[in-house]
Amino acid sequence: MITDKKIAIIGCGNLGTSIANGLLETQGFVAKNLTLTKRSISSLSSYSQLGVTISSDNITAAQEADLVILGVKPYNVTPILNEIKEVLNPRKQIIISLATGISLEEMYKTLDPRTVCFRAMPNIAADIQESITCICQQNANAEQIALIEKLFNSIGFTQTIDENLMEAATVLGACGIAYVLRFMRAMIQGGIQIGFDSVTASKIVNQTVKGAAELMIQKNMHPEAAIDKVTTPKGCTIVGLNEMEHQGFSSAMVRGVIASYEKIEKH
Repeated sequence: MITDKKIAIIGCGNLGTSIANGLLETQGFVAKNLTLTKRSISSLSSYSQLGVTISSDNITAAQEADLVILGVKPYNVTPILNEIKEVLNPRKQIIISLATGISLEEMYKTLDPRTVCFRAMPNIAADIQESITCICQQNANAEQIALIEKLFNSIGFTQTIDENLMEAATVLGACGIAYVLRFMRAMIQGGIQIGFDSVTASKIVNQTVKGAAELMIQKNMHPEAAIDKVTTPKGCTIVGLNEMEHQGFSSAMVRGVIASYEKIEKH
């Protein structure tokens, strides 16, 4: 049970705090089982009031944990692993890296080869337990895989994938939330131009996007099938969609996804 495990999030930035928030909302999870580390701990003071251990001591945090989540930047993964490796026991700690572009093979250059390692890519919707988290692993047994799935299911939905797709998962799941937000911003701006105040436009757009996503999930539909239900002959919807396509809407989205992926691949 994830509620029985001691969890350390090392390098607790935006993504780490989103995971922490999700865990703290999980029924049965006890705040004292969570440790957050950061060089400057002042920004984490609110978690201390909840009973979470806050520290700048990565070694102690890792030593006492069952699950060690690395929330640091990619270039800091190897230095952190070198810092904590002496207190890691392959029979105890499971290591989970959230870093983009750092392979399991690279991590094992520092770690004991018997160590159970995962890579995970959640997004900031973990903050409200609505993340999509893609994971891959090495050396894990079925029980350990189920445990890590349980961990990330506590902040949303988990999808196991091959490691060679982890960078692509970063683009669709993590970068992708920014793409959706930028689309929403543009839709709100359009709403303001046609007469709504910004607050009302935001409410309408937020619920519209939420409804569209839930429709796809619950009905297991392809987006185009749902679009066909909205577009009537000579109607205002098809006119708007065609104008967006004339302006390169779909092409721009695809090109943005590919550009983000190529940026990761270069590193």
